[in-house]
Amino acid sequence: IERDARFVTCPFSNYVLGGFRRMEQLTQSYDALGKRHGVSVLRGEATGIDTARKRVTIAGGRQLSYDRLIVSPGVDMNFSAVPGYDAKAAERVPHAWKVGAQTLLLRRQLEAMKDGGTFILCAPANPFRCPPGPYERVSLIAWYLKNRKPKSKILLLDAKDNFSKQGLFQAAWESEYPGMITWIAGKDGGVVERVDARAMSVKAGFGEEKGDVINFIPPQSAGRIARDAGLADERGWCPIDPMSFASTRVKEVYVIGDAAIAGAMPKSGSSANAQAKLAAAAIVASLANKAPDVPALLNICYSLVTPEYGISVTDVYRATPQGITPTPNAGGVSPALASAADRKLEAEYTQAWYRAITADGWG
Repeated sequence: IERDARFVTCPFSNYVLGGFRRMEQLTQSYDALGKRHGVSVLRGEATGIDTARKRVTIAGGRQLSYDRLIVSPGVDMNFSAVPGYDAKAAERVPHAWKVGAQTLLLRRQLEAMKDGGTFILCAPANPFRCPPGPYERVSLIAWYLKNRKPKSKILLLDAKDNFSKQGLFQAAWESEYPGMITWIAGKDGGVVERVDARAMSVKAGFGEEKGDVINFIPPQSAGRIARDAGLADERGWCPIDPMSFASTRVKEVYVIGDAAIAGAMPKSGSSANAQAKLAAAAIVASLANKAPDVPALLNICYSLVTPEYGISVTDVYRATPQGITPTPNAGGVSPALASAADRKLEAEYTQAWYRAITADGWG
């Protein structure tokens, strides 16, 4: 069941903000699933799950029965987490952490910003969707500003003291955007305490700062449909059996993607792709009254610092009944001391990986 006929891939929305991709270039169609693979795609919003009667309700009142159900409900923004920030404030201070109108709003604000203005990005504490995302976003917005509005500054306020691929990102910022980007860690006062959308300011531990454009990414939780169905725990995320991604709270429902509590696995598109395959195999086994195979899981995350400067991290995970943990001596990150040619190759690998994973997911 899919709400829209076409789907915009989330992590690559930063390319739109950087100004070197249009939204339609990141849009995928579900048509191939039916034409090539015989998958029935129902276009409509799932509004509720009756886990007792094993039914899914679609907008308009139609109900579908299921034997097994996989949900990938994504995330919702926790608008009550920080004083001053709510859905109304997001119309002026966008989160842009769900692709669509918010992405285009932030892009328009950047285009309208004066040369010499200040862009503020506020990154949340873990866990949240796409851990490297805020830092790639800062990088690609810096690329846009460097080329179009070079007097501008970027302030990155972070609720965390460290972040994904931190050394690689910070080295790249020094080489590609010297003097433009300032990162303030949580321990140094980077935790945002209040947002004032009318005054276009944020109050953090170190003081109050005004911005010409502010991108506030709030804390997140599993999508509402999962929470309403009882799939989420008191933390707002969905506990699962790591061997199958079956919910530990509701029988015969499987949770994949950002909403799932997946141990060491990050909330990423690559993780979700691997989890979907694991869950599908587990369902086939369960229908045959067999135990699922012992799974291995992979996450690959590419990030661009400029359109021709890529970095990446790869991890392999072991799933055991006790949880999902990294496999020792597997995976790795881009080398700290790489040549410009190597960084350009990684940028090309980024695009190749994107083409491969979208073909894998949409046919």
